[in-house]
Amino acid sequence: MEPGNGTQISEFLLLGISQALELQPLIFGLFLSMYLITVFGNLLIILAVSSDSHLHTPMYFFLSNLSLVDICFTSTTVPKMLVNIQTQTKVITYEGCITQMYFYMLFAVLDSIILTVMAYDRFVAICHPLHYMVIMNPQLCGLLVLLSWIMSVLNSLLECLMVLGLHFCSDLEIPHFFCELNQVLQLACSDTFLNNIVMYSSAGLLGGGPLAGILYSYSKILFSIRGISSSQGKYKAFSTCASHLLVVSLFYGTSLGVYLSSTATQNAHSSATASVMYTVVTPMLNPFIYSLRNNDLKRALERFLGR
Repeated sequence: MEPGNGTQISEFLLLGISQALELQPLIFGLFLSMYLITVFGNLLIILAVSSDSHLHTPMYFFLSNLSLVDICFTSTTVPKMLVNIQTQTKVITYEGCITQMYFYMLFAVLDSIILTVMAYDRFVAICHPLHYMVIMNPQLCGLLVLLSWIMSVLNSLLECLMVLGLHFCSDLEIPHFFCELNQVLQLACSDTFLNNIVMYSSAGLLGGGPLAGILYSYSKILFSIRGISSSQGKYKAFSTCASHLLVVSLFYGTSLGVYLSSTATQNAHSSATASVMYTVVTPMLNPFIYSLRNNDLKRALERFLGR
């Protein structure tokens, strides 16, 4: 390739959240703690659901899938960052960067779609309670999860294949703690117009689409709850979806916060710091939200830990 047009490269440099050396031990300890809490918390939910026959229902089937996705989602970024801090290196290979981008996008989209499936589950449970087990049969539940995986895999594959066709300039520093698609595209010397079109289109379809589905489901749920005469009945109906609503608010609220902060400040490091919220903090909080607000799951956890 002609000089100045860019070249195929072998590695990137991840600048991380902060370059201050005195903060690295603190950042390492903080992220290691959050990562371990995330993995063990979500793993406990998976084990509790699988070990208790009372929780073999569609709602807990989707919850255990969400917990698995949260473990994988956090594992795509945090371990590499911890290794870089421990070894005092910022290098990630080109292949490693593409692989990290692929799995990051896969699990981010999968998280969003499964949250939408869970909203649909709550919609059927509250708005059509008599037909709930007929509609949400095991075959449909399995199909919904399978379709979620297929859409996520195809989207990630498309975006990463398009990145593979790009050439990059000499400045290979990514002001982030992981290989984020938008940051990588900004380093390319090739024309990224088509990449940007695909990136924003998929964000709209696979980010905005599920959000619209969640909002529609909850609008129907609220309308149905309003029709319940007793206050106790209203509380019981709302309490079954309160945890999910809180998790959705956290996921989309922090994701929107990252987008707005990066747009408003144009500061990549502040965007990297904000990204911690939905890549690390939200998956860490999910087990606490579901276990503290759900008596059935709380009892299942107590029985599992008491063995």
